[in-house]
Amino acid sequence: MKNENGRINRSTWFYVLKDIQLRSEYIDWREDFVQGNEFTLLIVTAGSGKWVLDKTELTMRGGQSYLIAPGSTARLRSETEGMCFYHLTYELWRSEGDDPGQTAPVRSSQSSLRQGELLCRPFSQCIDYLESLYRHRHTCNELESFELAVCFQAFMLFLYRQNQNDSYTLNMRHAVELSIEHLKEHYANPWTVEQLAELANVARWHYTRIFKEITTQYPLDYLNGIRIDRAKHMLLASDDRLLDIAQFVGFNSEYYFNRRFKQTVGVSPGQYRRNHYRQENMRVFAPFLEDFLVALGITPVVQCSHSRWGKQDYLGLLHVPVIDIENEDIAVLSCHKPDCIIINIGFERWMSDDGLGRLAPTYQFPHPGEDWRLTLRKSAELLGRKDRVLDIISQYEHKASEAKRLLRQSVRTQTVACLRISALGISLYAGPDHGYTGPILYKDLGLTPHPLVLQLSRGARIASLTKEWLKLLDADHLFITFDKRHSSWEGEERSMLDWSEWQSLPAVQGGCVYEVDFLTWMNYGVISHGKKIEDVLRVLA
Repeated sequence: MKNENGRINRSTWFYVLKDIQLRSEYIDWREDFVQGNEFTLLIVTAGSGKWVLDKTELTMRGGQSYLIAPGSTARLRSETEGMCFYHLTYELWRSEGDDPGQTAPVRSSQSSLRQGELLCRPFSQCIDYLESLYRHRHTCNELESFELAVCFQAFMLFLYRQNQNDSYTLNMRHAVELSIEHLKEHYANPWTVEQLAELANVARWHYTRIFKEITTQYPLDYLNGIRIDRAKHMLLASDDRLLDIAQFVGFNSEYYFNRRFKQTVGVSPGQYRRNHYRQENMRVFAPFLEDFLVALGITPVVQCSHSRWGKQDYLGLLHVPVIDIENEDIAVLSCHKPDCIIINIGFERWMSDDGLGRLAPTYQFPHPGEDWRLTLRKSAELLGRKDRVLDIISQYEHKASEAKRLLRQSVRTQTVACLRISALGISLYAGPDHGYTGPILYKDLGLTPHPLVLQLSRGARIASLTKEWLKLLDADHLFITFDKRHSSWEGEERSMLDWSEWQSLPAVQGGCVYEVDFLTWMNYGVISHGKKIEDVLRVLA
């Protein structure tokens, strides 16, 4: 809109980047950010931390952005794995377009961006902006300085478009939510993303972004998930042909229905139906996943063993035949005539997954073993035992919660580490997010990992300990297990305990080293995790 003199009648806002730093802070780093007249943006690229702002504590994680307004004080600290982040400071200025007498812009401390966490998606685009700004931060050339300023304006526009504090954004989200409810009722229609966006009266790009924020999935993936769930119900509730079921739930062809179903569920629709019809007598081979079968009340047709490790005795499968995966092959397995085979990532080093697939329908879990709840749910779905999952998880979580309460009273802040000892050396298991033991010891039971656990593993499941590192392992308690696989003579793995570096450890001298069963602890199964809890309580509570 213009006034009578032809001048543009509006305020112009612009942003001046004062500084940009790429910072990498280690474990337990702390800093107070006391704001003057500048705004601060923190964009976390890796690690995690906490910040306290206006007496409210927030968790900071990689892939997130945070704003601190002028006049505020924020207290930050990194957590177990340190934190890497971009640290930007900028000023907000305003010039009044309708005031000919005002030639100088005015700095403002008020912004429509709310203090706290900001949306910054896709995060890869956010990183592109930041890398460009950081790369040209020292430029003195007039043109490059101008390009830097334009890039920063574009970055702020990128943030503003996702963080508008008005009813427009709320209305868009509500419209997408209504379209999702409509989709649940009319899933059999031949939808496209454009049609869904039109239904919500939201631009396609915004629709997809908001849809994924709400559901964590893209629209057509979410739609196919609804169709597959409905198809699973129909497969068990009727004898309808696969083609009829496919068309009823919205798939144009039986071929595409079969392909999507197997991608999602792990077995074909026909196999899914057969599995549930004969679930009581199904012959299942699930090498080193027998824990989940037993938890679900299923006895495997054959159990896995290793010539050096033995078998999983803690499961009590005394009368179940054994196959040695190191010395016996698929021909031996075929004698047991399995109806279904379930494996995890990496099992192909023992037996070819192609060979297994020719022997019986084979499903491989694509997710990490640490997510044992998902493994349990998928196993139950494949084998028709979904009704047992909730009770199994609830019982475990109750057990872990009670143990955590007891350990909080007895152990307090004493540190713990778990070691795997073989003829090759001593290895240290990782922190709360990785490995067979970390999520149980440090997350479920709330025990405190020794600093070396976090320092050396850094996202890996296990880290080798040199003698120099071993000397620094002054943990209060050590859980150890022996791996016999690489031993060339009986008991070679235990010779590591004769090292002077081992003998001088505080836990060794204090009698706080606890040997645990190898296959019980080197397992992701829910029964295994329950046994770990029992072992810990036996010595620490």
